[in-house]
Amino acid sequence: MALTKIVFIDDEGDILWTVKKSLEVMGNYSVETAKNGKEGIALVKKVKPDLVLLDIMMPVMDGFETLKKLKETPDTAKIPVIMFTAREDDEAKIQAAELYNEDYITKGLDMPVLMQKIEEVLKRRAHA
Repeated sequence: MALTKIVFIDDEGDILWTVKKSLEVMGNYSVETAKNGKEGIALVKKVKPDLVLLDIMMPVMDGFETLKKLKETPDTAKIPVIMFTAREDDEAKIQAAELYNEDYITKGLDMPVLMQKIEEVLKRRAHA
């Protein structure tokens, strides 16, 4: 079975490493990482992942601008994006939804829940 390709964009190195390793060990995933939105967009175009995990609060280009650019670009517009962030406020959730994210997850949840959310998004997309 082919690995599900994920690009994870987050400026916190420890979170990038932990989530990458956990997903690769616990699931059938290949995870590439980027530390800001600008790097992330370039990586998404190169890797053409099945899904993007995206933080909001980052330097260079925040998650909202990154999501907007991904959805405006024909090559990346159909790739599902899950916001994975520390922001729990409704304003952030609404803004992400207006930019067509697939799901919104706050950091601090356990890995099995994150994996379940990823699988739900991929199944929804496969049946769309």
